Amino acid sequence: MTVQNEAGTGPEGRDLLEVWIDQDLCTGDGICAQYAPEVFELDIDGLAYVKSGDDELLQTPGATTPVPLTLLRDVADSAKECPGDCIHVRRVSDSVEVYGPDAA
Repeated sequence: MTVQNEAGTGPEGRDLLEVWIDQDLCTGDGICAQYAPEVFELDIDGLAYVKSGDDELLQTPGATTPVPLTLLRDVADSAKECPGDCIHVRRVSDSVEVYGPDAA
């Protein structure tokens, strides 16, 4: 488990990332769950949600979950391929979106 310090960086000084899904834009295609099933899951309502590190579905609007470094590529690909443009990956330290529809 990565421990976050005050600046939002991990032990190696890397910026920690978190991901969230805007369910209002989710099309329910499930591409995210195919790329990163450890992070995303479709619920009975047909929409995608992020999961906690304990595999719990986080259904509160705007809920975020950390992006494990080992899954960064899969999560980034999910955001890039999402037809609903609803997956947002941002830095914890300053909330700047690095992957997703609002990324620079």
